[in-house]
Amino acid sequence: MDVTFICPNCKQELEADTSLAGTQIQCPSCNHTMTIPEPDVHNVKIMNPNTSSAAARAEKHFSVPVHDGPSEILIKKPVKKEEIPADGKRHLRTKTIRRVDCIEVGHDRFDEVVSKFLDKIGDENLVSLSTVGYTYIDIGSQKLLTDFGVLILYRAYSSPASATAG
Repeated sequence: MDVTFICPNCKQELEADTSLAGTQIQCPSCNHTMTIPEPDVHNVKIMNPNTSSAAARAEKHFSVPVHDGPSEILIKKPVKKEEIPADGKRHLRTKTIRRVDCIEVGHDRFDEVVSKFLDKIGDENLVSLSTVGYTYIDIGSQKLLTDFGVLILYRAYSSPASATAG
């Protein structure tokens, strides 16, 4: 346990182990010779070393905002509105997702990409999902590699421009 005391000459706050009580020291700030006092047994405070710094003793006033309802959305995503063609019908569309196109920096994100696309179109618009196997020539190694992917058939509104651009 430590005893805290003040230099009578320069008023510097000092701290020493209680086992050093009664010994003479020189103040590290002003070199004044003084005796380390005995600890006051009636006013003993056990201090956490993390709370003994001046910054920890500074009084802080924090306020926490209170909301009656849900908190405000700070980042708003734009809502995509599907273009509804004049006939108001959904047309069949296809999407092929190859596993090789979903590999980023050595991480296979195929499942994530497929799941995100399926969430985007919704269960009610999914017609079929089929696995496909294919081979391709790897540009770097010039080898014929086998890979897989999915072919997704779904219903969606399509404008005449996107139907021909396909």
